Amino acid sequence: MFNKPIIFFDGVCNLCNASVQFVIAHDKKDQFSFSAIQGELAKEVLPKFKVDPGELNTVMLLAEGKLYTKSSAALQIAKKLSGAWPLLYGFIIIPKFIRDWVYNIIAKNRYKWWGKEESCWVPTPRLKSKFYP
Repeated sequence: MFNKPIIFFDGVCNLCNASVQFVIAHDKKDQFSFSAIQGELAKEVLPKFKVDPGELNTVMLLAEGKLYTKSSAALQIAKKLSGAWPLLYGFIIIPKFIRDWVYNIIAKNRYKWWGKEESCWVPTPRLKSKFYP
């Protein structure tokens, strides 16, 4: 369907935007593309997985036809980054309900702790090719 795994993120969340920029900096093999959950691609693709893009508070990774959410998405992403970040994938052995419980606490408080923008982050012209509308 797509050439690269796509990371769907909350485009108005400061933590989410910082996370996207972190992934870009550590994606030395240029493995990921990105789309804001508020974008057109998310509105087109996510309902096929029975996901409503309007009611999300999670990062999602679409890779090889499978949609990962919450801690599973974060760990799948970390596994492909450069440096020591793939070591975080070892946390996959922790039961998903425990990993997602921690993830949900952060997701629930992300605007309060890191703030929120009025509009989606706009990538620089150099990075624009990594993003879907």
